[in-house]
Amino acid sequence: MLQSSTLKFLKDLKKNNNKPWFDKHRENYENAKEDFCGFVQKLIDHHAKMDSGISSLVASQCVFRINRDVRFSKDKSPYKTNFGASITRGGKKSGLAGYYVHCEPGESFIGGGVWMPMPPALKKLRQEIDYDFDEFSKLTESKKFKAVYGGMYQEEGIKLSKVPQGFDKESPAAEYLKMKSYIALKSFNDAEVTSQKMFRQSIEAMETLYPLLNFLNRALKE
Repeated sequence: MLQSSTLKFLKDLKKNNNKPWFDKHRENYENAKEDFCGFVQKLIDHHAKMDSGISSLVASQCVFRINRDVRFSKDKSPYKTNFGASITRGGKKSGLAGYYVHCEPGESFIGGGVWMPMPPALKKLRQEIDYDFDEFSKLTESKKFKAVYGGMYQEEGIKLSKVPQGFDKESPAAEYLKMKSYIALKSFNDAEVTSQKMFRQSIEAMETLYPLLNFLNRALKE
């Protein structure tokens, strides 16, 4: 579980997203970050018993900076209003499929996969799904996966309107071949984030995602 004070800091930051306020409340930020890092490290240590590929990871290296890159954005707010961590074998810049933890008031979630990979990697993923669709569908259509995630994330903006060139439009995997990202997300409300159930449910989500990550990483490593 995370502390309610961590959510409160993020709520306050959203209302006061400027450097003078942040500097004045830096101690609150450090406490909130420490709380989030502690939770992420606990997840790593526990889930590494199943997924040994993450055993060497340290939470502080998985957590993203709270400072926003505003160079190409119309929104010049200097800080993110969430804490996020990529738990990925080889580190968050490895390009492999991994787990993601997101803490944000009203929008917290856990999950993972591969978000908007570069074209060569995306082609590998599509080829693997097309070639081994029976295996892929068993992973993503299982009762356990459906119960935890409801299925693969397919919101507007991450799918093409047509099957990409080079693939059979009549393929059983057609709808998945259109996807530009392969991720699954489990949402938590604020009460769940600060409840005793949060850790157990997060571990369950990671364990459920683990076989799919192995499938995706098999394609990316080829």
